This record gives sequence, C-alpha cells and structure tokens, in this order.
Amino acid sequence: MSTPERLIEATRELLWERGYVGTSPKAIQQQAGAGQGSMYHHFAGKPDLALAAIRRTAEELRASAEAALGVEGTAYERISAYLLRERDVLRGCPVGRLTMDPDVIADDELRAPVEETLSWLRGRLAAIVQEGRERGELSTALVPAEIAATIVATVQGGYVLARASGSTAAFDAGVRGLLALLRTNGSN
Repeated sequence: MSTPERLIEATRELLWERGYVGTSPKAIQQQAGAGQGSMYHHFAGKPDLALAAIRRTAEELRASAEAALGVEGTAYERISAYLLRERDVLRGCPVGRLTMDPDVIADDELRAPVEETLSWLRGRLAAIVQEGRERGELSTALVPAEIAATIVATVQGGYVLARASGSTAAFDAGVRGLLALLRTNGSN
C-alpha cells in the first residue's frame, strides 16, 4: 500500500475510533508508519487528509449499501437485504459517527460527504419503496421519503442502542421490528 493510502486508511480508522479532535497528525503518522514529511508531502494538513478519509468512508458505505439494495427481488427483499447485511454493530457506523463530531459538522467541507451520503441513501431507499408501491408489493399508503428516513433512523439508532448496551440485541430488535412493519404494509 502506498504512503498516501496508508495515511488515508489510518485516518479513517482513527476518525471512527476517536473523532476528529482525537485524531492527531502524530497518531495518524504512527498508525500509518509514515513520517511527518511524507504526510505533508501528500496532504496539505490534517483537514485535507481527513477530507480524503471521510470521502473514502462515504464511498465505501455507498458501495456496501448498493451491494445489498441492488440485488434482484421485491422491494421488501431488497430493503431486508440492506437491513440484515453484515455490520460491525458494536463499533457503529463510520459515517453516522461523523455526524456526532462537532468539528466535522461545523466544517462545511468535511460535513459535505457525510450529508451527501446520507441523502443518497435516503433517496435510494425512497426509490425502492416507490417501486414497491408501483408493483403492488408495498402499500400505497407508505410515503417513500418517510419510510426511507425511518429505515436510516432505525439503523443509526440501532447502532446507538447497541453501543450503549454493549450488545447487538437492540440493533437486531429494531431491524426485526421495522421489517415486521414493512411486511404488514405489503399488498399481501
């Protein structure tokens, strides 16, 4: 792995574990096995490196979500695939974690990939709900944008509950509950 790649990956991990303030240039360099000169040769500074790391994390989340949402099947099956996909629940969402970081949220440039990714996810889910309505798989009473927001809120809230309890049980219960609600709003 090249030095810039090691720096980005180290920053991604540290942002997920410690947040922006807790991610010092020295910690990044140590984790990446890179010197200060290398870091500043490839990146203008911590904000530039953090932006590259956040963009990479956002791209990865989109790709993993699309891998689940893009499967063949009914709207319910596709949403179910997304909700039930493998996650490191107790670690939380690397993108969702950034929404709780005041330094990321206060910086328009750092916040942009986070906001864009969550907006993309809600839009993608809303389109699937709309398809399900049009095909008669889901109730026409469902409002796609509201169901999409509910799905994202269930996942993000499930991470919070799981981390607070130290168990994946709360996350799993939230997912099961949401799927049960969606199932009862199908056309069957």
